[in-house]
This record gives sequence, structure tokens and C-alpha cells, in this order.
Amino acid sequence: MEATGYDVVGANERMVCIFSTKLLNICIASFCKAKQLGKAEAIIVDGIRLGVLPDVVTYNTLIAAYCRFIGIDTAYSVVHRMKEAGINPDVVTYNSLIAGASKHCLLSQCLDLFEEMLQKGLRPDVWSYNSLMHCFFKSGQPDEANRVFQDIILSNIDPSTTTFNIMINGLCKNGYTENALMLFRNLQRHRFTPQIDTYNILINGLCKAGRLGAARRLLKELGQSGHIPNAITYTTVMKCCFRSRRFKQGLEIFTEMKEKGYTFDGFAYCTIIGALVKMGRTEEANELMENMVTDGIELDMVSYNTLINMYCKKGNLEAAYNLLDEIEKGGFECDEYTHTILIDGLCKVSNIEGAERHLRYMTMMGFNSNLVAFNCLLDGLCKAGEVDYAMKVFKSMELKDSFTYSSLVHNLCKARRFHSAAKLLLSCLRSGVKILRSAQKAVILGLNSSGYSREASRLRSKIRLAKLLHF
Repeated sequence: MEATGYDVVGANERMVCIFSTKLLNICIASFCKAKQLGKAEAIIVDGIRLGVLPDVVTYNTLIAAYCRFIGIDTAYSVVHRMKEAGINPDVVTYNSLIAGASKHCLLSQCLDLFEEMLQKGLRPDVWSYNSLMHCFFKSGQPDEANRVFQDIILSNIDPSTTTFNIMINGLCKNGYTENALMLFRNLQRHRFTPQIDTYNILINGLCKAGRLGAARRLLKELGQSGHIPNAITYTTVMKCCFRSRRFKQGLEIFTEMKEKGYTFDGFAYCTIIGALVKMGRTEEANELMENMVTDGIELDMVSYNTLINMYCKKGNLEAAYNLLDEIEKGGFECDEYTHTILIDGLCKVSNIEGAERHLRYMTMMGFNSNLVAFNCLLDGLCKAGEVDYAMKVFKSMELKDSFTYSSLVHNLCKARRFHSAAKLLLSCLRSGVKILRSAQKAVILGLNSSGYSREASRLRSKIRLAKLLHF
């Protein structure tokens, strides 16, 4: 039986009904989330062909994805397509673009987009201001960021949790921890109750500024506020304690964390295990690693690297290599840090041949960055008395950093090869590479102590000249 014209029209109408704009947007959002932007674009074309027209949500979803995965220029090109389709960009459109520019610290583009939005008669919302404020902080302009914050407060726009978090985080990162603390104390005046994320941001800022006492007081205050400190809170303060070599305080915080039954993750465990290894308390570190597994926390690469480092510190290379098999069975892939730990461990037990072999394996596996591993090998060769061989390896290295030069200069001085150290030092400084002051002093003191005071004086003058030319 043949279909009538009426039946065909009805079928098309039903098809359009089934493939609605809402369904189109859901499909596009799914493809964008999966980073398959080509398929998202193809769906728009297919939708138009079927008579399902995209709307502002369609294009905003696409713009947000381009900003996140491709770039701001590609994202902005979608705006022109919107206009051609007769769809006007809205505040959400510009918020995505401004956030994308802010992510890459493109301040001038942020300001241009903000101005363009105002010219189109679109009123910025709190997210527009948040992104602009964030970009000013990232660009090292805290005063301008503060002006944006004042605009939010003085206008009829209600600040969000993100507004205060950006402000506190930005002040801390730009060296204004006291101002961040003052803002935190005045949050209730803005009818805002700080949540756990806000506490964590300020505690992290205080720790990085070396204000451990203030961070610990805030941690105590957090417990009394009704909020439950999480793994990030405690781990941040613990890391600060260990970084300041206040191991006892760090251990006390970890004990407190366990006694109060707070939830903590593998990262917290690895922080304390790493500190115990540095303190030489490897048995306790090993026991804690076993407890971590018993508590049902799955080992990740950070955990494995910590354990491998611990075994290497103890000189137990066999146990370290056994872990490599376990890593492979667990479906993980060793990273540059894993191999570098092993190379350093081999050097420390004077197995230079094994270290070289492992470095060749690392290169064969296609790791892009093996500079740290090469630096470990250089140091190991020098300590094993193979200074000439270390110089050959040094010359063969494609990449070198300040540590490479500083380490080799120090080791040449230890071998009392002060003239070679002086020559390397000068070539480094003349090429504009910074080298540690301690390495420079070691060469000058070595020349003086060996009776080459005139050469030491000349070297000092050449160092000053090189610094004038390059710094």
C-alpha cells in the first residue's frame, strides 16, 4: 500500500517531534563532555537538515567546550555563527569566553569581551566578575582584582562562595595573606558563612607563606565551627610542618586525624610516609604503608613511588624492583619519577652500570623528560670517582639545567679539579645560565686554598662581568 502525501507530512512532523531541540542539546552536551567536538558539530548539521534548529543553549554548550579543550579563538568563531543563525549571544555565552580567556591568563581578551558584553546591553552577573577578578590575580594585578571585588559588593549583585574563594586565594598567592585573613574574619558581615573549601584555601595560603601557627589555629577553629576537616585540610598542614622540619608537630596532626576518625586518603598517607623516610624511620614508614593497604586504600602511582623511594633509601633495590611487577599487574604505568628514583637508588649503592642501563631503558621507552635522571647519574658517577666519565656524560646531554651545572662544579671541586670547575662555571655564566652561589664560592675558595689566589681574583672579576651582561 503506497503512502499518501498526508502520511509523509505526518511522518516528518513526528520525526521533528522526536528529534527536538532539547534532545539535540543533550546529545551535543554528551559529545562535548567526551571531547568529541567534531561529532557535536555534525549533530548540529544533521539537526538543521531534519528541521530541528539549534538555540542559544546549543551554541553556548559548544563554546564552553571549545574554550575548555581547544582555545578561545575557535570558541569566539562560534559567536559569528550564532549571529548568522539569527541567535543573539547572552551572558552565559560571554561568561564562557571570559572564563576561557582567564584560564590562559589572557587579560586583554578578558577585558575586551567584558566591554563587548556591556556594549551589547548585556548586564554582567557574578560569574562574569568572578572570571575577570580571577584573571587579574593570575596576571599579578591584585589591586585591579580588588576593584572588581568592590564593584560586586557595591552593586546589587550577590557575591557567591566562588567570589570569596577567588579573592582569598588570589590575595594569598600574591603575598597578601594578612588581607586574606582579614577578609575571612569579615565574611559574616557579607552574610556569608565559610565552608570547608574556604577554610582549606586560607589554610593552604597561610602554610605556603610559612605561617604555620596561624594555619594550625585555623585548623582548630574549623573543628569547632561544626565543619569536618577533610584529608586536604590535614594534609596541607602536615606538609607545611614537614617542610619546616617540624616533624613532631606533623606526626601529632596525623595522630589527631586518626584518633578523631576523620577520613583521609592515600595522599595523606604518602605525605606522612615520605616524612618518616626522611627522618630515617623506615620501619614505621613500612608499617604505615601496610596499614594503608589494610584500611582498604588502593595504592596509586604516588603511593608506589613513595614505597619505591623508601626501599631505595634502605638500599633494598630487590624489593624496589619487585614493586615494578606489582605496578604492572595493577594496571598502572611507571612515570619519569619512578625510574628516576630507581636510578638514584642504584647510584647510591654504587651500581653505576645498573643506573646507566636503567637510564638507557628509560630513553628506549620514550620518556620525554629524563633530565633529573641524568642529573642523578652525573652525581653518582662523581661520587664513585668517575669524574672524567661524568664529564663525557655531561657533554652528551641535550638538556641541562642549573642543578646540572651546579652539581658538576661542586663535584669537580671535591675532586680538587678547581681549574676545570672554574672553566665550566664561566662557560655556564657566559651562556646566561644561573648557577648556585655555593658552587661559585666553592671554586673561588678552592683556588685560594690551593695557592692560586691570582686565578681566584680573576675568576671573581669574570663572574661579576658575566652577571652584569646577563642578569
